[in-house]
Amino acid sequence: MSLDLNAVWFFLVALLLAGYALLDGFDLGVGALHLFAEKDEDRRVLLNAIGPVWDGNEVWLLTAGGAVFAAFPPVYATVFSGFYLALMLLLVALIARAVAIEFRSKQPMPLWRSFWDRAFAAGSILAAVLLGVAFGNLVRGVPVGADGEFAGAFFGLLHPYPLLMGFFALALFALHGALYLTLKTEGALLEKARGWARKAFDLFAAVFIAMMACTLFFIPRIGRALGEHPLLLLAPLAAILAVANLRRELCRGRDFQAFLSSCALILALAAFFAGGMFPALVYSLPEAQNSLSAYNASSSQKTLAIMLVIAGLGMPLVIAYKAFVYWVFRGKVTLGPASY
Repeated sequence: MSLDLNAVWFFLVALLLAGYALLDGFDLGVGALHLFAEKDEDRRVLLNAIGPVWDGNEVWLLTAGGAVFAAFPPVYATVFSGFYLALMLLLVALIARAVAIEFRSKQPMPLWRSFWDRAFAAGSILAAVLLGVAFGNLVRGVPVGADGEFAGAFFGLLHPYPLLMGFFALALFALHGALYLTLKTEGALLEKARGWARKAFDLFAAVFIAMMACTLFFIPRIGRALGEHPLLLLAPLAAILAVANLRRELCRGRDFQAFLSSCALILALAAFFAGGMFPALVYSLPEAQNSLSAYNASSSQKTLAIMLVIAGLGMPLVIAYKAFVYWVFRGKVTLGPASY
């Protein structure tokens, strides 16, 4: 029995995107919550909570883009040309975050720090919303011509469902970031982080229900996939259980368990959407026959096989390195002369 390399790379790309949401998601969430910290010292603690890891977390998004480029070149061309303006805005947002993190503490002037604080928060919020909107369009479908080219316009991407997904991504990342902060802060700031987590959960729960309902009722192919493959029902069930357990752990004050539930929720959602969308990478509306899938838009089998060997050798090293970094910088944040 031969290995279905097209399916393997479809789900590997999904795994890379899930890894990005899992890791850089709390970075973006911390940025979205940054302005809620009123004291300068508290804002510095928030920056240093993500300081050792934020740039490494973004590598997962770059790796996912590189994997799409190599494994599914037509998909890369269609998405990056059709979403060009949105992706440029995303790039600006990510650059603003990076510059703000590095520049904020270079000067002690309140006006200087206030400017970069706002740039950091705005970049984080914009990046989260744009990522959600882009993903929402891939789930819903976009117009693709017979030549495989994007046949729509920028404002056509602002459909209610993708906008809902953008708001959902922001709510999810804010909750994920607040839970991460409960692991990295102490004292009064820890209590603030727990309060942010509780408020973020209430907002997230409402948006989660709306998102799941709209997905199941207004995205027919997701519903069909669940009907054809009943095992896929385990993914939304796992997501619902993760949400319920997250709330329970929050109420009990068990911060690490609540954060683990948030991680499980993200992975369950990734499995739900990847399973429901397979094999389409870019679903075409209204002409479904123009869709770009893991089979009609892939590189050669030899290319996919070579890439799989490279990924098999490289990914364990990357994961081991990331685990080492998180282990070295574990524990609560303490400010020092070299801190942001």
